[in-house]
This record gives sequence, structure tokens and C-alpha cells, in this order.
Amino acid sequence: MTTRPIQFTGLTMLLLLLLATPASANPPNPKAESLAQEGIQVPKPPFTEGIFPCTGCHDGKTVKLNTERRPLKDMHDDIILQHGPESRWCLDCHDAKDRDRLHLASGERVEFTTSYQLCGQCHGDKLRDWRVGIHGKRTGSWNGPKQYLLCVNCHNPHSPHFKPLKPMPPPTRPEEIQVRKGSAR
Repeated sequence: MTTRPIQFTGLTMLLLLLLATPASANPPNPKAESLAQEGIQVPKPPFTEGIFPCTGCHDGKTVKLNTERRPLKDMHDDIILQHGPESRWCLDCHDAKDRDRLHLASGERVEFTTSYQLCGQCHGDKLRDWRVGIHGKRTGSWNGPKQYLLCVNCHNPHSPHFKPLKPMPPPTRPEEIQVRKGSAR
């Protein structure tokens, strides 16, 4: 009995490679090039009116820099911080010296329009899914310009879990629509 060699097509090889590669083999790099450099646009973050630029108040002259972890009493007291461990605090993400920017764990400053890099440090799987269009929302052409919504367009960065929603009624079946149209004559 003779044995024939197994022949693999390109597609078969690709599938075998994908199946053999663990999901964590290429973890997202928070310092990766920004989406704008990749030709993908993001809208401005949804700032509360009158809040940005932060240097309007936090210019180093008007408000003294206080990096002590504390409950906020005078300003921003409406923010309820429910994000991550109890030790999470404002200046873990917001830059103390340049209030118009955020900062990564490395200390590298990032713009609010690249806040996905900051979010991706802890939520790498979501960043990976967001980049390829599985998580979040993007608009545009399938083979042309795209616009991705930032994490903060859907999630409150201070309390990111979605609140429970009341379910909508089921859609109307097509045959019920025809009956209603016919009975309206």
C-alpha cells in the first residue's frame, strides 16, 4: 500500500494557522500608531459643554495643582467614579500637568481623540475587537473612508458599565403590516 502526501491549499494553510495561533499571541499594543495615521477618523469626544479645554480652569494659575487622592467637592463633584478597582482616581488617566491630555501608564501623553490607547491598556481584547469592527460602531464605506466612534461615545469613562435598558417590543411581522394596510381602506 502506498501513501500519498497530503496537499494543502492556501486557504487550508491559512485556516490551520489561525486555529493554531492562540488569541493572545498578538496582544494589542497601546502605543500602536493612531487610527488617523492608519487613515481612520474618529469624531471629537463628547465633552460636557463648557468643560473642554480643561486648561480654561486648570491653567496652573487659577487652580493650584493638587494631586492628592480625595473626594472632589468644589468642581466635578457630579462625577461618580465607578471604573475599575477602588483605588482608581482622576489622575490615573488625566494628565496632572497638561489637563488637555490624558496619559498612559508609561506617562506618555495622548490626546483625547486617541483615548482608545488609554482604554486599551486594560481592555486589550476590546481594543482589538474595536479596531477590526467587532466591538463598537463605525461608519463609512467598506473599502473607503471610515469613522470609528471612540469608547467614550458609548461608555461613560467614569462609570463605563451600561445601565439596564427596558427592552423594546418585538418588530411587527410583514404579514401583519399588510393586513393593517388593507384594513385601513
